[in-house]
Amino acid sequence: MNDNKLFNEFPPVTTEQWEAVIEKDLKGADYNKKLIWKTNEGFDVKPYYRANDIENLEYLQNNPSQEPFVRGYNAKDNSWDVRQDFDSEDLSYQNAMMLQALERGANSIGINATKVEKKEDFAILFKDVKLDIIKVNFLKSKNFLSLLKMYCEFLQQNNINTAEVEGSINFDIFAYALKHGGYYSSLQNDMQELEEIITFAKENLPKFKVININAIVFKDAGSNITQELGFALSLANEYVAMLTDKGFALKDITSRLMFSFATGSDYFLEIAKLRSARLLWSNIIEQYESATPQDAKSYIHTENTLYNKTIFDAHVNLLRTTTETMSSVIAGADSISVKPFDVALKESDEFSLRLALNQQILLKEESYLDKIVDPSSGSYYIETLTNNISEKAWEIFQQIEAMGGYAKAIENNSIQDKIEEMSNLVAKDIAKRKKVLVGTNQYPNLMEKEIDYKRKECCSKAEKNSFKPLCFNREALPFEKLRLEVISAKKVPTVFLLLYGNLSMRTARAGFASNFFGVAGYEIANNKGFDTIDEAAEAIIKANNDILVLCSSDDEYPELVRAILPKIKGKIQHIIVAGNPADEIKQEFDQAGVTDYINVRTNALESLTKYNKELIN
Repeated sequence: MNDNKLFNEFPPVTTEQWEAVIEKDLKGADYNKKLIWKTNEGFDVKPYYRANDIENLEYLQNNPSQEPFVRGYNAKDNSWDVRQDFDSEDLSYQNAMMLQALERGANSIGINATKVEKKEDFAILFKDVKLDIIKVNFLKSKNFLSLLKMYCEFLQQNNINTAEVEGSINFDIFAYALKHGGYYSSLQNDMQELEEIITFAKENLPKFKVININAIVFKDAGSNITQELGFALSLANEYVAMLTDKGFALKDITSRLMFSFATGSDYFLEIAKLRSARLLWSNIIEQYESATPQDAKSYIHTENTLYNKTIFDAHVNLLRTTTETMSSVIAGADSISVKPFDVALKESDEFSLRLALNQQILLKEESYLDKIVDPSSGSYYIETLTNNISEKAWEIFQQIEAMGGYAKAIENNSIQDKIEEMSNLVAKDIAKRKKVLVGTNQYPNLMEKEIDYKRKECCSKAEKNSFKPLCFNREALPFEKLRLEVISAKKVPTVFLLLYGNLSMRTARAGFASNFFGVAGYEIANNKGFDTIDEAAEAIIKANNDILVLCSSDDEYPELVRAILPKIKGKIQHIIVAGNPADEIKQEFDQAGVTDYINVRTNALESLTKYNKELIN
């Protein structure tokens, strides 16, 4: 068949034609309300995109490994470092877990080195580990400069060529400052230490990354994607500007710098974020004298954000981390570590660490996502998101520069205030269940009666008293506290669902009510419904529950309220209608004895907090 004839059978469809069909299908509903997604990132997302939406994006003409590197730095494949991080301070335990991880496919390791105080400790930590073929990333240390020197001596003693050893240290002056409300010592002294670290690394560990742009702190405190990226770029530029002013060559800075981003559950936006990061970093670096394309290549590490992880129905975290990791892979991250599903609960064990590592192995060795260069290329949607995120992040970057730079912005609390504002906005959506956390504020596992919750939550305090620190409470925490109160209570509040009348409506509203009170861990006394009021009243009085929820249709509620309430007056404390009756109907119901109403507009967190105070001793 002639190709031209085939395509002639499918003539192009104009945007106007698409819109006409959509308007017809909406049947008068508001297009903007129904189909336009208004993101927290500051831009709207349309229901579909076409070729004309990306026709003005100049970087689309460039191939992978070409500036501005939106499509990544690798023209051959999409390989990344499979990294596993360890939280434990126990050196022997870390060694055992490290050997297992390396045997199972990891080629990069994240180490908690807070207990590494002398060279002999390295012998325990790295027993039987081949340091010449893996990358070691030191995540925590009491003194990174001293740690690097001891590590270098240990490598030399074991006849390992330090010039070829790769890895990183998690040294970020400003991340520490945002966690603790002040610098380690002072900005000047801390920068002096960084200068010493860079100089030592250049001479002894030239392939080590020693400047970490730790954008994870922004995400874990509740920033949105454009804030995370804009703040990270400003932070990176601050380091480059300060160090070049000190006389360091640009290549000596950029070659030892890495970005660490946290990935959340906005799947496509997270893909676009890393592509935007490479684009904008390239634009920033080209403004420096003597900049080369090599200087614009940024090493990007990602890990899952802790912000959206939950302690209840914790295995849901496996779904969250899998999609988040896929975002990083498709976006072309250079290194990825996956948080274990029980990370919010306790210190992870061998089982959860193994599952976390296997998630990456499956994506690489069974899904073959490492074989395709820039798999998101050409997607009208992702290319548009990349451009939108770039524009908004660049605006944030420029705003910080106008303040005098990143250091000035955190010292006057501008960055902290912006993140807090966004975190509060998200918290309101979670409280009203506009944003769903499966297993926590929606769709709880009602069979989960006990929980092994051992991890201490961390909300930083102003230890240094210089400026406001960020707060790192997970977004699920308010609902989790409610349920933990119920679990530890002497008596769990009980809820009786009265199903009456229209079958479909009573079933739907019973499901809603069960879900509503289930997120707090209340006992739900469900039933198949009642045929008569007398039968229902007898069952309610006999059950002697704390809360009664009427589940019926709007048309049947008046008759139900008038008939049932006189029969149970004084027998039950809280009588609730599942629905949102008109105001005049509510007045009648209130007078009859209805105490509350629950519906999709109810602030579930406020409502359940009230019930906990009244029903739990």
